[in-house]
Formats: sequence, C-alpha cells, structure tokens
Amino acid sequence: MRILRAVYNLAVSDGLASTENPFRKVYTGIDTTRKRAVDKHVIRQLRTLDLTENPTLAYARDLFLFSLYLRGMAFVDMAYLQKCDIRHGDVTYVRRKTGTRLSIKVEPCLQEIVERYEEKTTHTPYVLPIITSTDEKQAYREYQNALSYYNKQLKRLSEMLDEDVPLSSYTPRHTWATTARDSNIPLSVISAGMGHSSENITRIYLSSLDNSIIDKANYKILSVFD
Repeated sequence: MRILRAVYNLAVSDGLASTENPFRKVYTGIDTTRKRAVDKHVIRQLRTLDLTENPTLAYARDLFLFSLYLRGMAFVDMAYLQKCDIRHGDVTYVRRKTGTRLSIKVEPCLQEIVERYEEKTTHTPYVLPIITSTDEKQAYREYQNALSYYNKQLKRLSEMLDEDVPLSSYTPRHTWATTARDSNIPLSVISAGMGHSSENITRIYLSSLDNSIIDKANYKILSVFD
C-alpha cells in the first residue's frame, strides 16, 4: 500500500491522476512485527531434542541452527550458498534481498553442520542439500518447495518443545537480533551484522522489551530522586 500510494502521488505530480487523496483513510505506516524471536532456553532445548529416529526433523533443526549461527541468514541465501563461498575459515556471500556483501567467521558449531552434509552435496556446488540444480528456473522451484516443506517441519518441531513457541524460517533472524540487543550489542553493530541498509530496518526485527525490564529500569531511575 505504501508503494501504491507513492506511485499515485507521482501520477498526481505528473497530472495523470486526480489530486484527491484516496489514501486518507488507509494506514500505510510501519508496525512493529509480532514477536518472532525465541528465548535462549528454547534454542537450548531445540538443540538437545533427541531426533535420532526422525532424520527429517533433525535436518530441519540443522537448517534452523545453520541460519542462527550465520546471524540469521535468510533461507534463500542458505539454499544458494556454494562451497566456494567458504574460504579461509569465513563464509562470504551477497544477500539476495539487498545485495549487501557479508563475511562471517565459521565457528565450530557451524562447521559441524557443514561437514554433516558434505556427502549429500558431493555432486552439487551447494553447501546444503536444499537445491541440487544449477539451472536457474529449476533451482528456484526446488528452493520454493524446500522452503514450504521446511516451515512445515519447523511447525512439527514447535510442537515438541515445552513452550508454545511457533518456529518459522524467520525465527533465527529475529532471535539473533533480539539476543544481540539483550547482550548489549550496539544497534549499529547488529544492523551491520544482519546486512541491513539502515538501523530503522533493524528495529523492526527486534522484539519489544519485556515490561518487567522497563519497570526495573524505571524503578532504578526514580530511586535517584529518593
């Protein structure tokens, strides 16, 4: 709706549309997204789930953690990540959404997942067995199907956790950002780490602070006046 409003305003300025404002009763602002981040104890529980009898769910968990370990890497970037993108202990790639180039150190927890799927990707250039084709159209179809299936498996994983926390392909990205904020990482660093073009975009990813945290801060401030 915001894009449509902008196009309409351009049309008005060029004399191609009425000067009446058809958007006067339409909200075109930006709302904070609903909470998609999960707490650290949820990640710990997810990591320790015994999925030896369910390789499909174990694979979905690996993809989830892979994304988290790479600062919330988007699923599309994971799907197209190639072996040549990992060199000298770093993962270097260009975000498909923004064109931002990112370089991330390969930590042991990430390397473990990479090595787990080396055999399955022997005959492809990709790091993960999400897509196999190098044909652009076929690869995109594989990516779309994989994303849909991945989210279905994450929903099943959600049901195995103690708390009612919906997991999705977006969760690792929001979780990384919120955890970084709660660890007192400066917003500018979080924004750069996620490859955002501005800090305003990063703020949308951050879940709202718990009211109890704000209440404690307010109590500390007011105690100064006692």
